[in-house]
Amino acid sequence: MFENSQENRTNLSELGEFGLIDHLTANFKPKLKSTIKAIGDDAAVLDFDNKHTVVSTDLLVEGVHFDLAYMPLKHLGYKAVMVNLSDIYAMNATATQITVSIAVSNRFPVEALEELYSGIELAAKIYNVDVVGGDTTSSTSGLLISVTALGMAEADDIVYRNGAQPNDLLVVTGDLGAAYMGLQVLEREKEVFKANPNAQPDLDQYTYLIERQLKPEARKDIPPLLKELEVKPTSMIDISDGLSSEIIHLCKNSKVGANLFEEKIPLDPALISVCEEFEIDSTMVTLSGGEDYELLFTISQNDYDKIKGNPNLTVIGHITEESEGMHLITRANQKLPLIARGWNSMNKED
Repeated sequence: MFENSQENRTNLSELGEFGLIDHLTANFKPKLKSTIKAIGDDAAVLDFDNKHTVVSTDLLVEGVHFDLAYMPLKHLGYKAVMVNLSDIYAMNATATQITVSIAVSNRFPVEALEELYSGIELAAKIYNVDVVGGDTTSSTSGLLISVTALGMAEADDIVYRNGAQPNDLLVVTGDLGAAYMGLQVLEREKEVFKANPNAQPDLDQYTYLIERQLKPEARKDIPPLLKELEVKPTSMIDISDGLSSEIIHLCKNSKVGANLFEEKIPLDPALISVCEEFEIDSTMVTLSGGEDYELLFTISQNDYDKIKGNPNLTVIGHITEESEGMHLITRANQKLPLIARGWNSMNKED
C-alpha cells in the first residue's frame, strides 16, 4: 500500500502536467551511447544505424481526454494515432510504426473495440505506418488508449525545441482554435440532449470545427514540404496544448524570448463566426485552446523568401533575446506578457 501522511501530501495540481513530468524524471539521465535525446522534447531520438530513430508516446483516458457521449469510437482510434504522429512530424521526421495498448472495462463489447481499431487501421493506412505491437488489459474505470509512435530521420534533419535564435521568425502551419470551439459546440449539444433527449441538433454550420476536434489530421506534409523548400527550422513543436504554451516551451528550451502578433494568428472564418456566437474572444481560443495538432517552428530570416506566400505557412512573430521576455502584441499595439493557459490534465477543474 501507498503510505504517506496528509502533512506530506502534494496535490498533482500544484505541479501541473509538465511540472509533474519534470519532477518524476529528474533523476533519469541517459547512460547509453545509443540514446541521443531522451525526455524533454516531442519525441526521443535513438541511434541504432545510419538514421536516427524517434519515439513518442501518449495516453488518452476516458473522461479526461475524450467523452464517448459524442466521440465515435472509430474517430477516437483515428485521433489516438494522430496525437502521436504529430509528435514525430514535430521532430521533422518520418513516422514509420506505432504500437497500440488499451485498458478496457467489461461494458465494452468486442464490436465496440472493432470499431475503435477500424479507426486505428484507417489512420495507419492513410499515414503509411505499420502497427507493430501493443497490449490489452482490463480496466475498472472505462477506456484507456496508449499509442507509441516511431519514426526515422537523418541526424542532420532532426529539429529539436532548443535551437531558436534571436531574430528568427515564428511560423505556424494551418489555422488555429477550431478544435477547441468544436469541443465547445459538442459540449453544448450534450447538455441540450441531457435536458431534452428528443432534441435533434443541427450541426451543419459547425462541420469544420467538429471535424477538427473529432478527427484531426497530423501534418505529415510539412517535413517533406520544408525539405522541398530547402528550409530547416531552427526549432519546432506541435500545437497540442494551445499556442501560448507551445511558444513558451520553445522559448524556455531555447533560452530566448518572443513577440507574437495577434493580427497574424491564422483563423478560419468558421471559427470567427462561432466565437461571436459563444461570445468568446478568438485570440484567447487560439492561445489556450489546444488540440490543433498543427506545427509551430522557427526559421532564420534568411529563409523568409522561401516560405513567403505558401498557403500552408504563416509567420506570426519573431524571436527576441531572453531578457526581453515573451509577449503578445495586440491589434491595439499593446504589449502583454504571454501566459501559458493551455489545457492541463492535472488541474482540478479539468
